[in-house]
Amino acid sequence: MSDTGTQPEQLYAAREPVFPRKVSGRFRNLKWVIMVVTLGIYYLTPWIRWDRGPNLPDQAVLVDLANRRFFFFWIEIWPHEFYFVAGLLIMAGLGLFLFTSALGRVWCGYTCPQTVWTDLFILVERWIEGDRNARLRLHRQKKMDSRKLRLRITKYVVWTLIAIATGGAWVFYFTDAPTLLRDLFTLNAHAAAYTSIAILTFTTLVFGGFMREQVCIYMCPWPRIQAAMMDPDTITVGYRDWRGEPRGKHRKSAEAEAGELGDCIDCMACVNVCPMGIDIRDGQQLECITCALCIDACDDIMDKIGKPRGLIGYMALSDEIRERDGAEPKSVWSHVFRVRTMLYTFLWSAVGVGLVVALFVRPDISATVHPVRQPVYVTMSDGTIRNTYDFGLRNKHGDDRRFRVTLVSDHLELRLAVEGTPYESFMVPADTTGKQRVYVLAPAGSEAALADRSEIRFWIEDLSNGERVYKDSTFVGTGEN
Repeated sequence: MSDTGTQPEQLYAAREPVFPRKVSGRFRNLKWVIMVVTLGIYYLTPWIRWDRGPNLPDQAVLVDLANRRFFFFWIEIWPHEFYFVAGLLIMAGLGLFLFTSALGRVWCGYTCPQTVWTDLFILVERWIEGDRNARLRLHRQKKMDSRKLRLRITKYVVWTLIAIATGGAWVFYFTDAPTLLRDLFTLNAHAAAYTSIAILTFTTLVFGGFMREQVCIYMCPWPRIQAAMMDPDTITVGYRDWRGEPRGKHRKSAEAEAGELGDCIDCMACVNVCPMGIDIRDGQQLECITCALCIDACDDIMDKIGKPRGLIGYMALSDEIRERDGAEPKSVWSHVFRVRTMLYTFLWSAVGVGLVVALFVRPDISATVHPVRQPVYVTMSDGTIRNTYDFGLRNKHGDDRRFRVTLVSDHLELRLAVEGTPYESFMVPADTTGKQRVYVLAPAGSEAALADRSEIRFWIEDLSNGERVYKDSTFVGTGEN
């Protein structure tokens, strides 16, 4: 406390909730379309069926953690093919760099889950409590009367239902959705399902309903990273201050009559519709997610006062001097297609093409061969030298398959450690990995038996369709040569 007895200056101020005003326009309509499409995909995808045969799940998109597989319609990804997931993550990162360098934080403004669910929660809030002014009055009302209590409870109940549906939809991606839904209602589901839904319900409710813009400002790292992705040619939302300033409220004032005022009438419409609660007229800001709602609000005001649209709009900073001088800005395509964005596009496309090629050229037979080296070799009673190998054979088909293992050698003999079956073949159940022990024998005194090491090649053939793959290994002898 200072000597004058005044209170010390507060370093932190309490958060003022943001209550965006309803707005209509082309960008708001685009955001509605994106919201419906993205939420529809998220909520409905687990219920799409895809027939893969009698031995495989029929859910179109399924992350099968129990069997360590990922199903996406006709595509099946096994654990050893995790590079597909890594490739998709790389594409997602490159795509984010590409769109940010070309169009600013367009991902944040339109398709980020935090933005989509916050928009949905604000929509519900507006339906129940009214538009911005009504919500402000209700927020500032200190007394909790029956009306305020009723509106609050209704809003929180609807928010909670949305959050439960969100958490439940996420869990449905990891197991058969209809079965899990039945088990959830009959209380027969695993505790992990209830726990996951509870956690996701809580986070969705808190992030989308209460924290809202704070998640974007304080929790998300992207606002700090975007500066490295943007340059003067990046198209982003901006205020044309050379046209709007000096601003004034009264268009019929003496300054207006003398032509001393700009087009901005300081109506605060751009501020009132902003979900981040900022003033775009203050310039580029970390908090701006470029949702473009301020453009719709300002264009509406310009139409009403008979001024041209575009006081707030998508623009590139490199065009500022041209526009100040009254010249036409460069074309949009010259900003979008430049060296930086074309490089990102090339890298993104290269990874995508590589994944598609890898997807279609991958074999249906996946085999591993591991020599058993304890002991390194076994000397049989007749002097035969025996090596042991463990085969892992993955059958990616929906039916049981018989596979034959052969060895390319005139002096070595191959035997399977299975009795009652043809020595060169064994059965692998559908969509599983079969384990098989294989013995390779070298007659006493043969070159392979006396050599230190001999290179050998195993061939594995699918007897159903004749597809073959090979695996190389080493045969260890006595080393007497």
